Amino acid sequence: MPGAKLPAPTSTDATAIPTMAEANDNVDTETFRHLERLRQLRIEHRDLDDVIHRLQLDLYVDQVQLRRLKKRKLLIKDQLARLESQLIPDLNA
Repeated sequence: MPGAKLPAPTSTDATAIPTMAEANDNVDTETFRHLERLRQLRIEHRDLDDVIHRLQLDLYVDQVQLRRLKKRKLLIKDQLARLESQLIPDLNA
Protein backbone atom coordinates (compact mmCIF):
# COMPACT_ATOMS: atom_id res chain seq x y z
CA MET A 1 0.00 0.00 0.00
CA PRO A 2 1.32 3.43 -0.82
CA GLY A 3 2.19 5.55 2.17
CA ALA A 4 2.10 2.58 4.60
CA LYS A 5 4.72 2.71 7.32
CA LEU A 6 6.85 -0.30 8.16
CA PRO A 7 7.10 -1.20 11.82
CA ALA A 8 10.35 -0.36 13.56
CA PRO A 9 12.62 -3.38 14.04
CA THR A 10 12.31 -5.01 17.42
CA SER A 11 14.88 -6.92 19.43
CA THR A 12 13.29 -10.17 18.23
CA ASP A 13 14.22 -9.45 14.58
CA ALA A 14 17.01 -11.73 13.36
CA THR A 15 18.83 -8.77 11.81
CA ALA A 16 18.62 -6.52 14.86
CA ILE A 17 21.90 -5.76 16.60
CA PRO A 18 21.68 -6.02 20.39
CA THR A 19 22.28 -2.83 22.29
CA MET A 20 24.96 -2.56 24.96
CA ALA A 21 22.27 -2.75 27.66
CA GLU A 22 20.84 -5.95 26.18
CA ALA A 23 24.32 -7.47 25.95
CA ASN A 24 24.98 -6.57 29.61
CA ASP A 25 21.62 -8.06 30.60
CA ASN A 26 22.54 -11.30 28.83
CA VAL A 27 25.89 -11.43 30.63
CA ASP A 28 24.25 -10.64 33.98
CA THR A 29 21.60 -13.33 33.38
CA GLU A 30 24.21 -15.91 32.47
CA THR A 31 26.33 -14.98 35.50
CA PHE A 32 23.26 -15.26 37.72
CA ARG A 33 22.52 -18.72 36.27
CA HIS A 34 26.10 -19.81 36.96
CA LEU A 35 25.92 -18.50 40.53
CA GLU A 36 22.58 -20.20 41.12
CA ARG A 37 23.92 -23.48 39.73
CA LEU A 38 26.98 -23.14 42.00
CA ARG A 39 24.72 -22.64 44.99
CA GLN A 40 22.65 -25.73 44.11
CA LEU A 41 25.75 -27.86 43.59
CA ARG A 42 27.29 -26.73 46.88
CA ILE A 43 24.10 -27.67 48.72
CA GLU A 44 23.98 -31.06 47.02
CA HIS A 45 27.68 -31.64 47.77
CA ARG A 46 27.19 -30.78 51.43
CA ASP A 47 24.09 -33.00 51.68
CA LEU A 48 25.96 -35.91 50.10
CA ASP A 49 28.80 -35.39 52.54
CA ASP A 50 26.35 -35.62 55.45
CA VAL A 51 24.70 -38.77 54.06
CA ILE A 52 28.05 -40.43 53.39
CA HIS A 53 29.23 -39.61 56.90
CA ARG A 54 26.07 -41.10 58.47
CA LEU A 55 26.27 -44.21 56.29
CA GLN A 56 29.90 -44.81 57.27
CA LEU A 57 28.81 -45.01 60.89
CA ASP A 58 26.44 -47.88 60.03
CA LEU A 59 28.02 -51.34 60.31
CA TYR A 60 25.60 -52.83 57.79
CA VAL A 61 25.90 -50.21 55.08
CA ASP A 62 25.60 -51.18 51.43
CA GLN A 63 29.15 -50.63 50.16
CA VAL A 64 27.99 -50.32 46.54
CA GLN A 65 25.58 -47.55 47.48
CA LEU A 66 28.31 -45.83 49.49
CA ARG A 67 30.72 -45.98 46.53
CA ARG A 68 28.06 -44.54 44.22
CA LEU A 69 27.41 -41.66 46.60
CA LYS A 70 31.13 -40.92 46.87
CA LYS A 71 31.47 -41.00 43.09
CA ARG A 72 28.51 -38.61 42.74
CA LYS A 73 30.13 -36.30 45.30
CA LEU A 74 33.37 -36.25 43.29
CA LEU A 75 31.48 -35.48 40.07
CA ILE A 76 29.78 -32.55 41.80
CA LYS A 77 33.14 -31.34 43.07
CA ASP A 78 34.46 -31.37 39.48
CA GLN A 79 31.39 -29.45 38.27
CA LEU A 80 31.91 -26.88 41.03
CA ALA A 81 35.54 -26.37 40.04
CA ARG A 82 34.61 -25.98 36.37
CA LEU A 83 31.86 -23.43 37.09
CA GLU A 84 34.04 -21.48 39.49
CA SER A 85 36.81 -21.25 36.90
CA GLN A 86 34.30 -19.97 34.31
CA LEU A 87 33.39 -17.12 36.65
CA ILE A 88 36.99 -15.95 36.91
CA PRO A 89 37.54 -13.21 34.31
CA ASP A 90 40.07 -13.87 31.57
CA LEU A 91 43.07 -11.60 32.18
CA ASN A 92 44.17 -11.82 28.54
CA ALA A 93 40.96 -10.21 27.31
